[in-house]
Amino acid sequence: MTMKIFIPRDAAAVAVGADDIATTFAQVAARRGLPVEIVRTGSRGLCWLEPMVEVATPEGRVAYGPVSAEEVASVLESMASNGPHALRLCIADEIPWLKRQTRLTFARCGVIDPRSLEDYRAHGGYKGLERALSLGSDAILAEVTASGLRGRGGAGFPTGIKWKTVAQASADRKFIVCNADEGDSGTFADRMIMEGDPFLVIEGMTIAGITVGASKGYIYIRSEYPHAVAAMKAAIVAARRGGYLGDKIGGSACGFDMEVRVGAGAYVCGEETSLLESLEGRRGLVRAKPPLPAHHGLFGKPTVINNVLSFAAIPFILAEGAKAYADFGMGRSRGTMPIQLAGNIRQGGLFETAFGVTLGELVDDIGGGTFTGRPVRAVQVGGPLGAYFPRALFDTPFDYEAFAARDGLIGHGGIVVFDDSVDMRKQARFAMEFCAVESCGKCTPCRIGSTRGVETIEKIIRGERISENLALVEDLCNTMKFGSLCALGGFTPYPVLSALKHFREDFAPIPTTLQAAE
Repeated sequence: MTMKIFIPRDAAAVAVGADDIATTFAQVAARRGLPVEIVRTGSRGLCWLEPMVEVATPEGRVAYGPVSAEEVASVLESMASNGPHALRLCIADEIPWLKRQTRLTFARCGVIDPRSLEDYRAHGGYKGLERALSLGSDAILAEVTASGLRGRGGAGFPTGIKWKTVAQASADRKFIVCNADEGDSGTFADRMIMEGDPFLVIEGMTIAGITVGASKGYIYIRSEYPHAVAAMKAAIVAARRGGYLGDKIGGSACGFDMEVRVGAGAYVCGEETSLLESLEGRRGLVRAKPPLPAHHGLFGKPTVINNVLSFAAIPFILAEGAKAYADFGMGRSRGTMPIQLAGNIRQGGLFETAFGVTLGELVDDIGGGTFTGRPVRAVQVGGPLGAYFPRALFDTPFDYEAFAARDGLIGHGGIVVFDDSVDMRKQARFAMEFCAVESCGKCTPCRIGSTRGVETIEKIIRGERISENLALVEDLCNTMKFGSLCALGGFTPYPVLSALKHFREDFAPIPTTLQAAE
């Protein structure tokens, strides 16, 4: 009987030896005459257990991890005999960290072969598209709107409204653009879904195309994601071969096709108009709005631009109905959010759950506190433009409005943890430096304000005229916040001002008595 072994092909697993482990499993099995089938999957998102290897058993898939190449022989023996092993965990679905999640978007990630259209369909894939083809544009729009889905890229704009605007626009051509330029620190959900379940993104984009009347789509991926680029390209070829892209999709009269475009890795190209400039072959400069991309987008045509996770949520909504999705969450934040735990944290990885879980639960309970074992001092939520939250705000529920009420943003769902050794002056400086380096340079508040911000914070660090320079930093932040063309300059003040507000002691001058003592 052939033993079926599942080894992730996800970049995080590959980085810690998954490819070598797959090769070693095949070699050891061949030497021992054990018939095995090795399936390369995506990752389930338990990064601290990667590479996590699974084997199919009558009871379910049993997980082992983290596995090294030196341990392959003993792990394979345990798999063959169904015996004990120090790395043997339990049935993968019963791992507490996985079991407590609500996996709607990531249900197949780490489970299926991402290169196999048949595997995708066997696990419920394309049910959403099949229903969409039977509903028609107006009914699809009603479902997406009723689901309460909001853009998962950071802005949180209602997806149904964006799609309706493009659907109602008159034009000879329309486009679907997927923003996969995932550049926020501590975020990796887009990469994981593209590498682990690429057909899900294709299905979501196809449904969008049918809904608004677009015949062509582009997925814009940063060059730092070669594994995701390869996975998406392979899936597009397979979907086209299987009749799910091109003319007469699924035997219908509808046509939609798509291709991958690779960006150079400019952070500002995560902003939708800068991304469009890059797609059109120009330097990624932010466009002034209006006109909005929904009216005048790619090549001047009406364009739907959504994040990877937004498109990836669509198939579930269409397959199971808007209510099934909207039943999760709180307030105006409906459905689930794939939250990424990173930084100085014991159990880092992707945790998908309904909106409403508190920041403290995510960091202390689910994440297990810091990797160093020291107290948590700050967490940054929402990437390099997100605010720093102290422990006093750990009761904040993960919700768009709840974070906004406390001068924060959930952004793309990334959480970066810092222990009590962090210097918040340096973090504030980093925010300004990041903006200065990544600015497209089109608007003065972002281009010049961030550079002056770095210089001024450096003066504070050196102890020069601290009170006056702190006031200058706050003034610069207000200028950037209200005068920048896009969110890069407009949101850079969030980490800086939050560091000043919640960790003021790091910026205070050293008392004269202490200076004398030193």
